This record gives sequence, structure tokens and C-alpha cells, in this order.
Amino acid sequence: MIVRSLVWLLIACCAAIAARAQSPESYRGLLTARVRSDKLPASDRLKKYVDNGKLRLSLRDAILLTLEANSNIQIEETQIETSKFNLLSSFQPFDPLLTSNFTVARSSTPTSSQLQGVGQTSSSTLNVLNHNAAINYSQLFSTGTIVSAGILGSRSSTNNGFLFLNPFYSTGLNLQFTQPLLRNFGRSANTAQIRIARRGLAESRSVFAAEVNDAIQQVIIVYWSAVQSRGALDVQQRALKLAETSFNRNKRSLELGALPPLDISRSESEVAARRVELIQAQQFSQQAEEALRLTIGADQDPMLKAISIELTESAQPSGDLENVDSDHVLATALSLRPEVSAAKDALAIDETGIRFARNQLKPDLSLNGQYASNGIGGNQYDLVTGQLTSQGGLGSSFGQLFGFGFPTYQGSLTLNFPLRNRGAQSRLGNALVNRTRDLYNSRQTEEVITRQVRDAVNQLNAAKLSLAAANTSVDLAKKFLLAEQRKVEIGDEDDFFVLDAQTRLAAAETSQLTAQITYQLAVAAIRHATGDLLTPYQMQIEAASK
Repeated sequence: MIVRSLVWLLIACCAAIAARAQSPESYRGLLTARVRSDKLPASDRLKKYVDNGKLRLSLRDAILLTLEANSNIQIEETQIETSKFNLLSSFQPFDPLLTSNFTVARSSTPTSSQLQGVGQTSSSTLNVLNHNAAINYSQLFSTGTIVSAGILGSRSSTNNGFLFLNPFYSTGLNLQFTQPLLRNFGRSANTAQIRIARRGLAESRSVFAAEVNDAIQQVIIVYWSAVQSRGALDVQQRALKLAETSFNRNKRSLELGALPPLDISRSESEVAARRVELIQAQQFSQQAEEALRLTIGADQDPMLKAISIELTESAQPSGDLENVDSDHVLATALSLRPEVSAAKDALAIDETGIRFARNQLKPDLSLNGQYASNGIGGNQYDLVTGQLTSQGGLGSSFGQLFGFGFPTYQGSLTLNFPLRNRGAQSRLGNALVNRTRDLYNSRQTEEVITRQVRDAVNQLNAAKLSLAAANTSVDLAKKFLLAEQRKVEIGDEDDFFVLDAQTRLAAAETSQLTAQITYQLAVAAIRHATGDLLTPYQMQIEAASK
């Protein structure tokens, strides 16, 4: 009775441990609708920004559209999906295995002995029909324990007259466990690959966040480039309009006889030159707009390929110019940049790999235990009279089996002690080399971030000075143009100085626009260097990498 209770308790414990050892991740839970589909998802987000036949976009709108529809970002995101299924694969050694077998065999053999129980002539035949069935369950647990439980049964019928059970039913129950005591002992060794896969998934998310940080900076550059090209186009349009105004005034003076015919060619040539510059500015603006379209995925919708884009951001900075402290920015960058998190995850993977490799250097010492029970049953005959004395079958065999009256016990210790284990030593050496490499990578990452922060701070300071100088230059160029126009009106100077002043004003306005865009990009560079570009869009990034 005690043995029976222990056997059933062992079976219950195996079932409980098996349920606990299951992975919280599942194939269906990790398989997203986008991955399951054989087509790319359609997006109608762009249509929400269409207003009066134009695609109106702020900088934030362009970033959100890029995060959702940009093909490069979506391709990088698939690395997270791969890491998820790598994590699922790391649970494979702990998957329970159920095997079953059913065999039917019939044999007929000639006899050569009276003891075969089928007669005394050489023409007698021994016929045997066997049915064998077996079911076995095996499971590896996080402690390194391997448990297997199997039950088998067989039915054999024959024309051998010496068997007092015919047909003959045999059943068996086998419980076995193997527990490593040195190598592969404990959760640390057996779940190492799971921890590595989890860290790998975290690292892939950090790498993806870093790539998104770069992608956001890139769309900011593309957006402000489009704003700058349109601003430059406006400057050239105003310059052409001023040149045309001067030309028309000179033309009227020529008609009134107040201007020699040769003097009008100067203003006419200036109009022609500025028209060329306007055409070039239009081309640059179109190229910048096409780059923005590609970045936000506007070309993916055939209905929106030809629609014009209206950019709502102004290059002119609003409010006070930003002031930053270099040390504070660097400290923020080293705490927020996803590259730092990725480097820490890589080092954590290395430490786990080193501990596992050292475990594999230990001798393989295992404790093995086995318990078996047997039962038989069948129709029983009197070998003297040949009469059936009692009926039995598979049920009586199982009754004897689970009565545990015929047990078998076995225990053993197995030691495999390699005199040299170069394979394990090689794996440990590679793990140590990987850690050294990742330590250098981590330091290099911090060096790159430090350089980016310093460059961004210097860029911002220089952009502020350039912006102030450009604003002053525009104000002076406007005053100079007004002064030259008055001199022409009162006859003190000819039109040459007015055209020169117009050219200076156009150049000053172009420099001002460049300084404004440079300042906007410098602010973005500061936020990119600190990882702060990700903060407003963290929800979208987490949803993408969930």
C-alpha cells in the first residue's frame, strides 16, 4: 500500500512539474496578424491628413507616418519577431515527449522438438500471433532531472500446448529518472539558453529603438530639407519679382527717353539670371519633396502619389533659443540611449554563456533510479486435461500490474570523467573572447555617444551665433536696398547699385534660412544624441516591438 501511494505521488509530481515548466510564450501568442498574413497591411493614415486637396503635414505627422509605413523601419522590426521565436525555440528541450507504438506480428515456424507443444512430427507447425502496444512519456525539467514513465502491454496467442495461459496478456509499468549531480545540474545550467534568448530579445528591442532614433533624425533632416528648399524657392521668387520691378521701371524710363537703350540690358540680364536660379530652386524643391514622400510612405497609396504636400512648420525658431549644459546632456545620453542598454544586454548574455561553459567542464555524474511493476493475465488451462479452469484477459493483467505485487527496483550512479575536454574548453574560451569584445564594444559605444553629444552641443552653439548674425545681415540688407532705391529715385545713382543690393538681400535671406534650418537640425541633433527623440513616440515604438 505504501509503495502504491509513492508511485501515484511520483506520477502526480511529474504532472505538476510538467505544467509548471511550460513556457509562458506560445506560438499563437507570438504570431502577429501581420506576420501571419502573406500581404503587407494597407494603411489609410495618410488620408487623415488630406485637407482641400493637399497633404498637410507637421513635423510630428511626418515622424508618425514614417514609424508606421517606412519600409526600412518595418524591415528592422522583423528582427524583433525573429528574436521572439528564438526565445520560443529555447524552451524546446523542456517540451514533453509522448511516444507510442503498436505492433502486430504473426509467425509460423516448423517444429523440431516435442517440447514446442504442437506434436511429434516434422510437419507440425508452431503458430504465434503477437500484439504489442507501448506508450511512453519523457520530460526534462529545469533542474536537469529527466523523468520518463511508460506502460506497455502485449497479447500473445499460440498453438503451443504447454502454455497454461493462452492467450497470454502481459503488462508492465516503468518509472525512471536521471538527475545530473555536477554537469547540467540545477536551473542555472539548464535554463541558460532561455536567459540568453530573453536577453537577446531585449537587446534586439534596444537595437530597434536605436535604429528608430536614427530614423527619426533622418526624417527630421528630410522634412527640414524640404522646408529649406521651399524657403529658398520663395527667396528666388521674391528676388525675381524685385528684378522684374526694376526692369519694368527702366523700361518706362526708356520709353520716356530718360534712360539710354544700352542701360536697360543690365536689368534685363539680371531678370534672366534670376529666372535660371528660380528654375534650379524649383528642381531642388521637387527633389526634396520626393525624398519626403518616400520617407513617409506617401507613394504606397496610388491615390496620393500626385497630391501636393503642404508643410506647416516654420523654419523660424519660436520662443527663446535653447541653452544646454554639455555635462548634463552627456549624462542624460549615457542613461537614455538604447545603444547603452543593448551593450549591457550583450554583456549579460556573455556572462550567462561563461557560466554555462564552465558548468560543461565538470564531470558528468548522474544519479539514476528506476521502478517497474509487472502483471500477467489470460485464459488458464489445465495442462493435464486441457480444460479451461479460469477466464482472464487484459483487465486481470492490469489489475495485477497496479496491484504492485511484483515490483523491480534499481538505482545507480554513473560517472563520465573525460581526461581532456577540449570542446568544452574551446567553448569557454570563445565565451571569454566574446565578453572581451563586447566590453570594448560597450566602451566604443560610450565614446561614440560622447563624441556625438559634444558635436551636437558645438553645432547648437554655432547655429545660435550664425542665426543671430544672419538676422542682422538681413535687416542691414533690407535697409541698404531701401537706401539704394531712394538714391535711384532722386537720380544720385543708376540702377546697377539697386540690382546689387537686391542680390545681397537675396543672399542674406538665403543665409538666414540656412541658419534657421541649421538651428532646427542642431536642436534635433541634441535630442538624438540624448535619445530624447524617442520619448514622444515611445508608445508607438513599444507597440511595434511588443
